[in-house]
Amino acid sequence: MIIMNLIDIIIAGINALIDYVALHVITCLIPAFLIAGAINTFLSKDVVIRYLGYTRSKIISFPLAAISSIGLAVCSCTIIPIASGLYKRGSSIGPAFIFLWTAPALNILAITYTGSILGLNFAIMRIIAALSTSFLVGLIMVYVFRKEELARLSKTMELKDYKIIKSKKFIGLIFLLILLLLLPNYLGIGRPYSEKLLIFSIILIPTIIYTKLSFNSEEIKIWLRETLWFVRIIFPLLLIGVFIIGIIGAILPEEWIKIALGRNDLPSVLLADIIGALSYFSTMTEAPFVKMLLGLGMGKAPALALLLTGPGLSLPNMMAITRIFGWKKSLTYIISIIIISTFISLLLGNLL
Repeated sequence: MIIMNLIDIIIAGINALIDYVALHVITCLIPAFLIAGAINTFLSKDVVIRYLGYTRSKIISFPLAAISSIGLAVCSCTIIPIASGLYKRGSSIGPAFIFLWTAPALNILAITYTGSILGLNFAIMRIIAALSTSFLVGLIMVYVFRKEELARLSKTMELKDYKIIKSKKFIGLIFLLILLLLLPNYLGIGRPYSEKLLIFSIILIPTIIYTKLSFNSEEIKIWLRETLWFVRIIFPLLLIGVFIIGIIGAILPEEWIKIALGRNDLPSVLLADIIGALSYFSTMTEAPFVKMLLGLGMGKAPALALLLTGPGLSLPNMMAITRIFGWKKSLTYIISIIIISTFISLLLGNLL
């Protein structure tokens, strides 16, 4: 009896894995990985550092930090050295912590996958919630540590020579890749998967032609190498995560979900936020996990909270940022994230 139950649980994980690979890899993951690789290859880091410096207005630095991190398909732990590197090289504390939050909570892979798995409404609400949380947390960090910021200001050296992009041809490439990523998933909503593949193929042809005509073989090789780096880092974790999600769906008591997280009220949303903050989700595994919980009776507001803190925070993340930034900055950041994301999720989740 125990062996049969164990086999059923494993089969549930395998089925979840098969569905994931069959329905989402080609039209969702492949173009998103290509975009992340292209951003790393052709977009200069100098411009990001320049506009995140102390002398820049928050109107410029905050949105730029959020937008710059959208292309980084990383988890809550991988983003830590990037954010701390920006901070040490002259970024203000606000943009640095916006980077720390936005990259795992709002990267292009996670948002597209959220739309593909949970629908356009969830994707839009996640974007609004993540951006709102990041800007408010950025303001809190700047205000609380303003004296320290002023002390660091005198030591900051701004970059003088920079280029926004390494090649103007990048603009055309990124435009085509975004079309390749978004159109099959959003025009194909409610349609058979074969129609999604058809839309994908139609856009893929001009993308390949443009790439061949615009870039030499060395540039393409570097771009693909950067893309494969994302694939190697993220894709295995995705497969493991989806398999585990399938297993959890088979063993998780439905009544517990309905009782603990089934309401769109403050206790349920706060609990979902804390669960997400303490758990570890590799990039994009939160979307199928939330879908599974919604099927078991989870409310939409707690689901939105889990979509935010699930990838955006984790216990390893908290321990690492405490060591790098100190316990005062870490505690301020963590408490701010949990409180703000809870109330934003409660508000937006009840509109879904």
